[in-house]
Amino acid sequence: MTTPPRGVTAHPSDSLEEYLVNLTRRRFFGSLAGTFGAGMGSLALAQLVGAPSAAAAASAPTPEDILRNLPHYAPKAKRVIYMHMEGAPSQIDLFDHKPALADFYNKDLPDTIRNGQRITTMTSGQARFPVAPSIFKFHRHENNEQGLMLSELLPHTGSIAKDICVIRSMHTQAINHEPGITFFQTGTEQPGRPSFGSWMSYGLGSANSNLPSFVVLITQGIGNMQALSARFWGSGFLPSEHQGCRLRSGKDSVLYLRDPDGVSRDDRRRMLDLVGQLNETEFQATLDPEIRARIAQFEMAYRMQMSVPELTDLSHETPQTLEMYGPNVRTPGTFAANCLLARRLAERGVRFIQLYMRGWDQHGNLPSELRAQCEAVDQPQAALVKDLKRLGLLDETLVLWSGEFGRTVYSQGTLTSENYGRDHHPRCFSLWMAGGGVRPGISYGTTDDFSYNILENPVEVHDLHATMMHLMGIDHRKLVYRAQGRDFRLTDVKGSIITPVIA
Repeated sequence: MTTPPRGVTAHPSDSLEEYLVNLTRRRFFGSLAGTFGAGMGSLALAQLVGAPSAAAAASAPTPEDILRNLPHYAPKAKRVIYMHMEGAPSQIDLFDHKPALADFYNKDLPDTIRNGQRITTMTSGQARFPVAPSIFKFHRHENNEQGLMLSELLPHTGSIAKDICVIRSMHTQAINHEPGITFFQTGTEQPGRPSFGSWMSYGLGSANSNLPSFVVLITQGIGNMQALSARFWGSGFLPSEHQGCRLRSGKDSVLYLRDPDGVSRDDRRRMLDLVGQLNETEFQATLDPEIRARIAQFEMAYRMQMSVPELTDLSHETPQTLEMYGPNVRTPGTFAANCLLARRLAERGVRFIQLYMRGWDQHGNLPSELRAQCEAVDQPQAALVKDLKRLGLLDETLVLWSGEFGRTVYSQGTLTSENYGRDHHPRCFSLWMAGGGVRPGISYGTTDDFSYNILENPVEVHDLHATMMHLMGIDHRKLVYRAQGRDFRLTDVKGSIITPVIA
């Protein structure tokens, strides 16, 4: 019988092919190093397979070196609450007031404005591009400047105008939802990279050992909803314990967290200890870091058996607090319930809290669907900011509200006063931020009279990420992770800090 490579235990019934299939790449190279030693044979093999030379490996910073220096400077924010409005809210109906458009109703958008910009296949066949001014009124809300104009659909958000910074000059390269959302979550349109929350978990860890450092909450919206991929909160090539942990709205907030009937907590502890010993033995043989990640995840799940039920129990919240979040706060999975959970997670030191609100993809029937969506989010998101402020947490919590791109000024399909839609628009859109070192009560960036092109202070997704990392005490150029032969970072090779929005 052929002797298996060192570090691989053969079972009597195994064939050679079976244990070669089970070899990991690390085990394979480790066994070769043990067989050939450190002589010319292993050096030549390393060159053939592209392994780094000893000198290069010695000069490259290790993950431990990179993490040892974090944070790079005193942070203004300790955590992030990121509310992503999946589907792309219409900035022209919510934040970017263009009253002069009333004179252009149902007239074609001038070619000088569109200027040959690529559009999606959903409107590329249209003979006309009729301008559709917003049918909603805008109101001026007092802030620290001349007053913030917001849609009548956001009266509660208007009540926190003094606390938020609205950026109207965001832009992105992505024109479709999947790459657009991926770009916002990971810094690239290509799938497979670590999400923003995973980077923060990897770099800064958690202030609560009983809860994950990155938690995801999802609300089903109204109307057309795009697919929501788990890779949006995935860890990519980072160790898997840094992926987002989704809290569900059903009976079990986290699947498989409860012990089966007849299994006591002591039984579970003994089982985990035994499995941990077996995994540690396997790690010593293979040096596969995912084994250590698995051990850490098992231990976290054990601690979460106590911490998650306490987290989701709202019985100790005052009636005044529950009323502030609105009538849906007691219904699990609603945006109101998830906003309150986000505040409770922030209180408990969770590093990155991601809320997804689906249903903003309004290609048709925009007026009624936009009303319903805003009714679902307006009061809870304002309550979240007020609640954080009441508890003294807003100054150290960075809050972000954004979609993946904006919406066109022209109508998709037939234009009538109460029935129209808007296509995707990446060239300009709006978002808002609050707390965590952001200048409150300001707006930044301007667009043209059609909310189509940016006139002043453009902000790109990498700029937003660089700024948020800066507020968290991280130099976005220095938090890197070596994978596939190169150093990766959230902002890739781009990103400039938006200093005017920093307090």
